Amino acid sequence: MKKFLVLADGSVFEGAGFGAEKESVGELVFTTGVCGYIETLTDPSYYGQIVMQTFPQVGNYGIIEEDFEGEPALFGYVVREYCEAPSNFRCGGTLDAFLKKRGIPGVCGVDTREITRRIRESGTMNAAIVSEVPADLGFITDYSVKGAVAAVSRRDALTLPAFGEEKYKVALLDFGAKGHIAENLRERGCAVTELPYDTSAEVILSGGFDGLMLSNGPGDPAENAGVVAELKKLLGKLPIFGICLGHQLLALAAGGRTVKLPYGHRGANQPVRDLENGRVYITSQNHGYAADGDVPGAKPLFVNANDGTNEGLVYPALQALSAQFHPEANAGPHDAGFLFDRFIQLLEDNK
Repeated sequence: MKKFLVLADGSVFEGAGFGAEKESVGELVFTTGVCGYIETLTDPSYYGQIVMQTFPQVGNYGIIEEDFEGEPALFGYVVREYCEAPSNFRCGGTLDAFLKKRGIPGVCGVDTREITRRIRESGTMNAAIVSEVPADLGFITDYSVKGAVAAVSRRDALTLPAFGEEKYKVALLDFGAKGHIAENLRERGCAVTELPYDTSAEVILSGGFDGLMLSNGPGDPAENAGVVAELKKLLGKLPIFGICLGHQLLALAAGGRTVKLPYGHRGANQPVRDLENGRVYITSQNHGYAADGDVPGAKPLFVNANDGTNEGLVYPALQALSAQFHPEANAGPHDAGFLFDRFIQLLEDNK
């Protein structure tokens, strides 16, 4: 079936449709991962976005449910070529069948290199997956991602036991959390209680938790004014570790600001420089906003080796740290897993 990817600047790319037979509009972003498309498809941080893979063939190892990070939230999927006959001993289905089941439309056969160049030159822009090219692009240009965190956060609390001996109790504020964040904490002896994004500071402080985890999530961090107000009440009260959106919200709560990047950082090959020792880590990332490195009471930990944007902060007086990248990434490099150990040390020091 013929499908078109129509960009907000009027560019039209003709391809073939796969996945769900529906039309969609969203913010078009690209990710550079060579593998890990399952984790991309199931990352709630892509809410409201049409995701394009720069790697030319996607789906060759099929869909493996055990590798899911969360519930799919993306609004569309664009690839150069998708594999109709995957080969992998863990394969549980095809990419096409997965998208159909989840109601996600896809487009293949388009020039993803050319589309990526346009985004890199012009910045992230809206797009639509349609069956016919529209005469009026207003519905595309007027689109914006709204209410993203509320759409993907869990509704009720859930406690997950530690793997092995329980040493600590950690509250995890779910802004669209990837599953491996909780797994990394549980592997380190933490019982993790996942809480809705709008849980009050009073509930968290009365829960007997040793620390607080702020998860990744979608959308503009500045839209979450209520969350930021609650986080301000928690600063200095217990150890805090923020990842991705959690990193940005923590910076806002401490009096910093966030900015939107031209086209963001998305993929499993983003270089980050450690400001303490000069070492460069290869990290997995998915974000369109960044925290300004000049945050009151914070010391920059990492910067992006490509564009110099802030990638991590530590708050010595508040027993808090945060990272813009994903130290828990699966599939992705595990260079930065030591950040979970730093958080555990904060929990131990606070006992």
